[in-house]
Amino acid sequence: MDLQTLKLKLVQPGMRNLVVIGEIAEVGEVRSVTTKYGPARIATAILRDETGWVKLNLWRDQIEKVKRGDLVKVENAFAREFGGWTELNIGSDGKITVLSRRSNAI
Repeated sequence: MDLQTLKLKLVQPGMRNLVVIGEIAEVGEVRSVTTKYGPARIATAILRDETGWVKLNLWRDQIEKVKRGDLVKVENAFAREFGGWTELNIGSDGKITVLSRRSNAI
């Protein structure tokens, strides 16, 4: 069964198994963090659609998958609040797929 995509303005902390589609508005600096699974690389992207935007945490190999201006589909994401902002994370069995790539992204 396909899960219906959710508009970004409706994403709330605590939601799970989310499917969202949006444009990567920007990708922040890659930084190294220590997790309970060991060291990891993370970058925070801004994902937007016509209803709003949300922070999207990109972990490890997800960072190289996307570029500014890409239209992406994120599946099996979960939302949490961190530092007063709602953030999306992609679950371990989730994925991010580039639906289209803009070659002239600003």
